Amino acid sequence: MADFAALRETMIARHILGRGIHDPAILGAFRQVPREEFVAEVHRPAAYDDHPLPIEAGQTISQPYIVALMIEAAAIRPRDTVLEVGAGSGYAAAVMSRIAGRVVAIERHHELVEIARRRMERLGYDNVEIVEGDGTRGWPGAAPYDAIVAAASGSHLPETLIAQLAPGGRLVMPVGEPGWVQQLVKVTKQDDGVLRQENLGAVRFVPLIGEEGWKQA
Repeated sequence: MADFAALRETMIARHILGRGIHDPAILGAFRQVPREEFVAEVHRPAAYDDHPLPIEAGQTISQPYIVALMIEAAAIRPRDTVLEVGAGSGYAAAVMSRIAGRVVAIERHHELVEIARRRMERLGYDNVEIVEGDGTRGWPGAAPYDAIVAAASGSHLPETLIAQLAPGGRLVMPVGEPGWVQQLVKVTKQDDGVLRQENLGAVRFVPLIGEEGWKQA
């Protein structure tokens, strides 16, 4: 029987803290969320390896370091309302929920929505709402958002997502062609509405499908 608590601590030490992410809130959030509960039984022994793993609907759960990097870039704070585009297994939403006040995670695959909802209920993450829809359109019902994190790469930064940012809000998402290296971009909406953009480096994500994304996988 794997000692998942020990593996989780090793992952945090080597791949999060060891790669330069020192925020105690982020490290604490990763300690609270059991990644092994977000993958199939067959993949549990690899749950704390620092790489993506397959999940249902032909999708993947992102590597822990990239999840931590995006949360750090989004500068999520207590009482923030956060939108995640591409809920997938729900793992990143669960981690963010240990920091933020509320997390809305949108997913276009019905199968993943149902699985993630049951998982959140079972694990007690009652400040996470999993919704079904086109993530490129955001989720206006809970806007504005203090932070938006997109777990899929678009051809551009969707105007709809930018419009749903609160003043001072941060959007973190990969931009670039599917199947190639993309750039992780952070946009901050300043109080006067002017956008400040930063490039955070090269990443690889699945394509963002939808009205303001790619038209097909």
